[in-house]
Amino acid sequence: MTHILVTGGAGYIGSHACKALAQAGYVPVTYDNLSTGWQDAVKFGPFEQGDLRDRARLDEVFAKYHPQAVMHFAALSQVGEAMSEPGRYWANNVMGSLTLIEAAVAADCLNFVFSSTCATYGDQDNVVLDENSAQYPLNAYGASKRAIEDILRDFGASHGLNHVIFRYFNVAGADPDGEVGEFHRPETHLIPLMLDAIDGKRDALTVFGTDYDTPDGTCIRDYVHVCDLVDAHVLGLEWLKSGKGSRVFNLGTGSGFSVMEVIEKSQAVTNRAVPHSIGNRRAGDCTRLVSGSDRARDELGWNAKRSTLETMIADAWRWHQNGSYEK
Repeated sequence: MTHILVTGGAGYIGSHACKALAQAGYVPVTYDNLSTGWQDAVKFGPFEQGDLRDRARLDEVFAKYHPQAVMHFAALSQVGEAMSEPGRYWANNVMGSLTLIEAAVAADCLNFVFSSTCATYGDQDNVVLDENSAQYPLNAYGASKRAIEDILRDFGASHGLNHVIFRYFNVAGADPDGEVGEFHRPETHLIPLMLDAIDGKRDALTVFGTDYDTPDGTCIRDYVHVCDLVDAHVLGLEWLKSGKGSRVFNLGTGSGFSVMEVIEKSQAVTNRAVPHSIGNRRAGDCTRLVSGSDRARDELGWNAKRSTLETMIADAWRWHQNGSYEK
């Protein structure tokens, strides 16, 4: 059996990655401290509780399973919190990742798939971002992810650590089988916030600004289905196993949807009104942020098969109605 260590495997994207790995014939070993993840989401392989900064615990897990690769999702990821508490992000994301990378190298586990973010690009408005775009992160979240990318390159040069880095945009949707889904506390993502508003679980959704230079005046963002996203991670693992070397890939659709388009499509999918109000613009919100993902398509053979707005909302709505980790 080929074991893959999945950090953050009890979280939203990590749990979907574990299912994709199991379907591809791997045994995903979830390593998670459950600070934001849910043990009920661990359904596709063994679970090991631990913190990224606990080197002794990591060494124990590497020795127990001898994983052939690491798939690294675990991170703090709230932009607002990163602005007010940057030290937490440098300590958890960067120091935790450094400890993980050192443990992997010591265990001779030299294939590493890393979950990065478009936040490393910063505020580059109204351009299609590709892997060669300059990186100007605006907060400790984006900066910490860029720093981890640098660490991976350094360990690639010094220790032969082969790595694939995925920088992705707005992740949405849920497992169409309903086994795992998106469940954050607190919730900050647009689609689950909107579904909560539909259900009366929170106040009306606030639309931050309707005076942007877009067809309906609201911001445009690139959304990718979580299942498409994790499919790319499995392809990235296969890329490394075939000896093709380290590479960076963006993941998105290259088009994007406005906030009002998401609201209108949600009303059509759920057949229910989305309570919403209009607020002022938020500082730092770009007009249009979309990904150029030609490299992932051309080199990995990746296609965003489920990343239509209707499918992402329908899958999220099904999970929202039936799935929960909170008891």
